[in-house]
Amino acid sequence: MKILKKIKTKLKLLSHSGFTYYCPFCGYRAKDWEVVGHDLPVLQEKKVVGGGRRAAGCYKCQSRDRERLLYAFIVEELRLPENKNLSLLHIAPEIKLSEILLNQNFKEYICGDLFTPGYYYADYVKNINVLDISYSDHYFDFVICNHVLEHIPDDKKAMRELFRVLKPGGKAILQVPISGNTWETHEDFTISDPKKREELFGQFDHVRIYGQDYSSRLEESGFKVNRINISDQYKKLGLNPYEDIFFCEK
Repeated sequence: MKILKKIKTKLKLLSHSGFTYYCPFCGYRAKDWEVVGHDLPVLQEKKVVGGGRRAAGCYKCQSRDRERLLYAFIVEELRLPENKNLSLLHIAPEIKLSEILLNQNFKEYICGDLFTPGYYYADYVKNINVLDISYSDHYFDFVICNHVLEHIPDDKKAMRELFRVLKPGGKAILQVPISGNTWETHEDFTISDPKKREELFGQFDHVRIYGQDYSSRLEESGFKVNRINISDQYKKLGLNPYEDIFFCEK
């Protein structure tokens, strides 16, 4: 069975190989991307960027468009690995991206997640609650928090914590799924049924769909927010052309 699976995987990679796209994590070059994500009415209705059914997966390593976006911005645009004297906090770290950042010999690179029974965490990940981060004020130069806040009922408290641990002048990337056609964030904390959450918010463990007021919510927590789009500069990485980077500063 294992040999048959390997043969099928190899044939799949051969059939999709090409020169249109490139995955920076595994080096696979492809003519297209694998279709991934959930095809739910609410995601289509609200034109949610960062969610939904889309051609965005690498056939070889299963990286997604939103992880490749972070790579392009952090490694290629900001060139963070060139500055070793940085302290970074990475909440709910993506495996492929965190493996790259771990090898950069930063002054400090802390990966944290809220440990939940039934889930696996790499040995370099610490048990950190984003609502009560166990580091002092003004500790980190840079924070990465990618698609986490939509899971947290008290997201504003989480935003304030992320702001607290940043040094003055520190930077943060704070990505969430966001509606492209709705101003006001839709949330309802009385809903706990996973099926109902999936119906209303696009995933069983989400508690909201952010609207275009997301920037305002971040600003209320103290952040200066810059919305940046780099998709045209990295077409080979298959980035979502509608996904802006919420690049924040303290």
